[in-house]
Amino acid sequence: MPKKQAVQIEVSEAAQLELKKLIARHSTPQQIALRARIIQRAGRGQTNAEIARAENVHVDIVRKWRLRWHGLQAASLDELSVPERLSDAPRAGRHATFTPEQVCRMTALACEKPSEQSGRPISQWSNREIAAEIKRRGIVESISARHAARLLKRS
Repeated sequence: MPKKQAVQIEVSEAAQLELKKLIARHSTPQQIALRARIIQRAGRGQTNAEIARAENVHVDIVRKWRLRWHGLQAASLDELSVPERLSDAPRAGRHATFTPEQVCRMTALACEKPSEQSGRPISQWSNREIAAEIKRRGIVESISARHAARLLKRS
């Protein structure tokens, strides 16, 4: 049974230059640099197996990024930059419960002294107190003390 031929991709000179810059830049995340090297090699006509051996990755990774690049070739570099082409696809999952504005208001509340505007007889916010104050001010309808603490810890 004959082997499946890898999808041929074309990498324009502008894209080649962008790939080179991404690979050389010290601030480029390593996964993006790896993907750039894969596309660079694929553009030179190397097979998936050759690229996988050279980059020390599984052939499925090479196939995935070759196919993704091929699927995005119709879009110009002005529409979709090279780093955008090499970034992860959006993942499925639950949407955020709170808007950025609500999180900002919660953070601002946490920065206030508890006794000033809320009239609470405490010197520091506890998880339970901050959650209760968030609900009292109408920032959100409901929030657990633990979730309020997690949000504020991230901020």
